[in-house]
Amino acid sequence: MLSTVMTRVVSPIARMVYRPTVEGLENIPGTGPVILAANHLSFVDSMIIPIVVPRRVYFLAKAEYFEGTGIRGALSRWFFTGMGNIPVRRGQGRSARDSLDTVIKVLGDGEAFGIYPEGTRSLDGMLHRGRTGVARIALESGAPVVPIGLVGTDKVMAVGGRLPKIVPVTVRFGKPLDFSRYAGMQDSLPVLRSVTDQIVYNILELSGQDYVDNYQASAAA
Repeated sequence: MLSTVMTRVVSPIARMVYRPTVEGLENIPGTGPVILAANHLSFVDSMIIPIVVPRRVYFLAKAEYFEGTGIRGALSRWFFTGMGNIPVRRGQGRSARDSLDTVIKVLGDGEAFGIYPEGTRSLDGMLHRGRTGVARIALESGAPVVPIGLVGTDKVMAVGGRLPKIVPVTVRFGKPLDFSRYAGMQDSLPVLRSVTDQIVYNILELSGQDYVDNYQASAAA
């Protein structure tokens, strides 16, 4: 129900208000599984991408969004569930594996899945080293990866901000990346690192950010 409202009502209004500049939208397959891998500058990134993509996009979301109490907790749970978000608890191996299995199923059903290879929002505006989860998902699912460069979303909702601002936003979609040559090699750490770095490099080309070869602390998410 909520996804229908988002697609038919909220997305057109948001596009009219923010008028995002969209480049390379034709690079997203109209059907079939696809991984949308983007840089992460703001909480609104997971809203901006579905606004411009003509398909439903699933994301991972912190388990805390689904576990609140009272009216606020119920609304949060309703919103994130309705938007197709998949809960994940950080730092717990079994839970992480369960979330990965859910993502693989989503892609196996021919859906689009959005992910931020950095793992969390950038505090300094630079693109940080990618975590290898995106590579594992790509190799296990066999889905192509479409890199995305987001520009300006950090100005819409800065870290710690309460209300969004209306500022120019650009969303650039790169050509799909095919990693089928690495099929069955998802347990090789060098392969996972290489695939992740290729994805991050393509995001860097699209976003125009400066790159720093270390992980962004997870406290920013």
